[in-house]
Amino acid sequence: MPSQKTSRALNDIGLVVLRIVVGGIAIAHGLQKILVNGLDGTAGWLGSMGVPLPEVAAVVVIAIELVGGAMLVLGLAQRVVGVLLAVDMIGAIALVHAPFGVFVSEGGWELAALLGAAGLALAFTGSGSYGVDGAIAARRRR
Repeated sequence: MPSQKTSRALNDIGLVVLRIVVGGIAIAHGLQKILVNGLDGTAGWLGSMGVPLPEVAAVVVIAIELVGGAMLVLGLAQRVVGVLLAVDMIGAIALVHAPFGVFVSEGGWELAALLGAAGLALAFTGSGSYGVDGAIAARRRR
């Protein structure tokens, strides 16, 4: 049976792995929206689905995915960014993926649901000891 200290370290390592993967995927999607589709293309796509203020929504979604993804990787403002990612993914499911069923290969919602759930999990757990938030908390305890 691992010691409490070992268990904590393993939990923190698990959070780092989750943060890097989820943040990396979010960054990739943000880059796709800005570099492949462009801001105007992303806004047009959102507008075609009836999203109000699509130009504003495009900036917000891209920022959540790019900046928020980087913040997840770093473990910075984890609780806020995790919730924002979950909200972003709820929107993606409701506006894009729900009609196509579960499987991403059919345009379905499975990836968005997984990313949203991971965002919420990170919001509930925080970044762990090996993130910026954890380092700040440790410094305050000294």
